[in-house]
Amino acid sequence: MTFIGKAKDKLVDGGGIFTFLRSSISSQIASWIDMGTSFVFFAWVFPALDSFLRSMLSVAVGAVCGGIVNCCINYRFTFHAKGQSVKAVAFKYALVWVGSLLLNMYGTTFVGNLLSGWQFLLDMGFTSDGIFATSRLAVSLIVSLAWNFVLQRNFVYRPSAFDPYAIRILNYCIPTRHRDASGQS
Repeated sequence: MTFIGKAKDKLVDGGGIFTFLRSSISSQIASWIDMGTSFVFFAWVFPALDSFLRSMLSVAVGAVCGGIVNCCINYRFTFHAKGQSVKAVAFKYALVWVGSLLLNMYGTTFVGNLLSGWQFLLDMGFTSDGIFATSRLAVSLIVSLAWNFVLQRNFVYRPSAFDPYAIRILNYCIPTRHRDASGQS
């Protein structure tokens, strides 16, 4: 096997640092979707809203888009959770994702408001868009490493005693139609 083939196998199937590298790739893809969506909504969709609401809604829309992409990539590529219950993974991912969303929304808004009061940034020519981008990027990096990776690696994509409860909760919240012997609803 060639060096490139061995490196590819390690990246795709290896554990340890290779799991972190796969997570970083997945996170980058999801982050670009999240950030791009956030910036588009902040600059062009919600410009008429006040700064607080504009920031919160923009981050929320971006996080939803990025979260869906991240969960799908991580399930197959990053953590190789193919044998895990999709329902349990989806529920646990949603719990971690909600925490991430709140940390990103409030963190971005807090840091943005803090930076908006720094006169030297305004004197340097920072606009509200630049302050939002700086805040969003800084908070996103911290949340990604300290919250998302740790919880996804150790909770979301691994079987746990919580899984049956997660499945029951989803089954209760999203009832499925029962089919008769012929397959009809």
